[in-house]
Amino acid sequence: MRRNPRIPRIALTSGEPAGIGPDLCLSIARGELPCRLVCLADSGLLRERARLLRMEDVALQPYGRESRAAHVPGSLEVLDCPLAAPSEPGRLDTRNAPSVLEMLNRAVDGCLAAEFDAMVTAPVQKSCILDAGFIFSGHTEYLAERTAARRPVMMLAAGSFRVALATTHLPLQAVSGAITVDSLCEVLEILDRDLRRWWRLAAPRIAVCGLNPHAGEGGHLGDEEREVIAPALARAQAQGIHADGPMPADTIFVPRLLERYDAVLAMYHDQGLPVIKHACFESAVNVTLGLPIVRTSVDHGTALDLAGTGRADAGSLLAALRLAAQMAAA
Repeated sequence: MRRNPRIPRIALTSGEPAGIGPDLCLSIARGELPCRLVCLADSGLLRERARLLRMEDVALQPYGRESRAAHVPGSLEVLDCPLAAPSEPGRLDTRNAPSVLEMLNRAVDGCLAAEFDAMVTAPVQKSCILDAGFIFSGHTEYLAERTAARRPVMMLAAGSFRVALATTHLPLQAVSGAITVDSLCEVLEILDRDLRRWWRLAAPRIAVCGLNPHAGEGGHLGDEEREVIAPALARAQAQGIHADGPMPADTIFVPRLLERYDAVLAMYHDQGLPVIKHACFESAVNVTLGLPIVRTSVDHGTALDLAGTGRADAGSLLAALRLAAQMAAA
C-alpha cells in the first residue's frame, strides 16, 4: 500500500503592506498550489485589499497548526500579524517597519522549529525599514543573521538557468575588497553542495565570472582575476568542485557557452542579475543558499505604483512557491 506524500506547509510573508505583496498573496490563493499555504499578514489589510481588488471571493481563514490539509483554491489561511498603522496602497509608513520584520522573524522561527517546511517572501521596501532606524541590507543578510548562517549565497533560478552571487548588497566600490580566496571558496562549496542537495545534480558545473572587463585582460585591467579568483578556483577544483573561469562576464551568458553549465557565479549583484531578469522576469525565483531552512522569494520589488490596481503579475511568486515545495520535498 502506497503512502500519500506529505504536504509541505509553507509560510508566505506578505512583505511591504503598501506594495503588491498583499495583492499577490490574494491572487495566488485562487488557484491550485502544491502545498499548505500559511500567509503571514495583517488580516484587516488583506480584507481591505481584497475589497479594493474585487477579490472578496477569496475566503480568509485563521491559521491553525494541527491540520496538514492541502490548499483549497479560493481560500487563504492567515497567520495574523497586525500592523502598527493603517496602510494605503503606494504610501509607505515607517511605523509599519517593525511589523514587516516581525513577519520574517515569525516565519524563520516556525521553520527552525519544523512548524513550517519552507518560507517564501513577498518583497519588502528596504528604504522604509532603514528610515525606521533598523539595520537592514536585504532579506538575504537578515535571514542569515536570524538563522546564524555563516555565509548566505543569493541565487536567482529560472528552470536550468541559475545565477549565484559572490557578494550581495554592497556598493560597487566595496566589491573588490569583499572578494577573497577564502570567501570565494566558501561560496563555491555552498553552491556545489546545494545544487546537489536541492536540484539532485550529481556533478554541478559552475561557470565563474571575472570581476573586471575581459576578466582582467591578463592583468592590464585589474589583478583580482590572477590574485584572487584563479587561486580560489584552483583550490575548489582540488576539492572536486567543477568550476571553470574566470571568464569575461560579457560573454559568459552567450547561449552556446551557457548551456555547458548548471550555474553561473557572478562577482556582484548587477553583474549577473540583470541578465537573468531580462531573460526570465516574472518567472525567476530568488533562492537563499547556505541557510539551515528553505527560503525562496520573488525576483522583483514592491512595485508601489501597481499596489491595489490589479495589474501586478503573480508569476514569480507562484514560481517561488512551487520551488519551495520542491525543495521541501527534497
